[in-house]
Amino acid sequence: MTNVTVIGLGIMGLPMATNLIKAGHAVVGYNRSPDKVDRLVQAGGQGAGSVAEAVKDADVVITMVPDSADVENVVTGEHGVFAHARRGTLWIDASSIRPDVAARLSEEASAQGLRPLDAPVSGGEQGAIDAVLSIMVGGAADDFDAGRPILEAVGKTIVHVGPAGSGQTVKAANQLIVAGNIQLLAEAIVFLEAYGVDTDAALKVLGGGLAGSKVLDQKGQKMLDRDFNPGFRLQLHHKDMGIVTSAAREAGVAVPLGAVVAQLVAATVQRGDGGLDHSGLFTLAEALSGRAGR
Repeated sequence: MTNVTVIGLGIMGLPMATNLIKAGHAVVGYNRSPDKVDRLVQAGGQGAGSVAEAVKDADVVITMVPDSADVENVVTGEHGVFAHARRGTLWIDASSIRPDVAARLSEEASAQGLRPLDAPVSGGEQGAIDAVLSIMVGGAADDFDAGRPILEAVGKTIVHVGPAGSGQTVKAANQLIVAGNIQLLAEAIVFLEAYGVDTDAALKVLGGGLAGSKVLDQKGQKMLDRDFNPGFRLQLHHKDMGIVTSAAREAGVAVPLGAVVAQLVAATVQRGDGGLDHSGLFTLAEALSGRAGR
């Protein structure tokens, strides 16, 4: 049994913490909204009233918060993780943030005697619930080996992809691919519906060919049902596409299709749909074809 602290008990963090409890670890949770902490306690964990209280006895600290600034807020400063975690504590940041921020915070953590890993995840809410997340990990190889048993409690595909910041770079590429797939799936469904095709049958046969993908499997029915309850909110994918386009510019890499999709995601968020699941890109695809509400 390992003492694990999870900071950020949202759509992803809470099921991850719950699966750590199921794996036999002692889990302490901290979240700004206390109702999420109450749910963790009901699942067999313990709650904390502050970051400092949450991390003081931890062997492993996992942060799962929305953006780069949120990670910095919980790990730095006099009330943060770095100031209160014991030396030798393994810090795993499962958030999706800028690669340069991840690399810089890794240096700061190491200077404080912590062992940092950037370990963003892919698989959405259902993947977190089922403990089958794909986890791309940046950091030192020995720290990865130390953290692997913890990661195996929440994920299925766990790969060390390089030094600090590498996990976030791979996650940015993941988000680029996913957003493009979702947009094309949305356009395909609008196209099929315009011709009165049996869309259930169409997606079945498309899923069995080269067009098949996890995006089609997981998001196709949501689009057909117009069910956009969030497993991963569009406003977070909007943030991630900003990371992609910024990092690509810094590297001198052209991502023309990615830039277009980033603008489509931005437009959907600006229409007021940022709280929808990212399959909600379908709403803009419908609107652009004048078919919304049909």
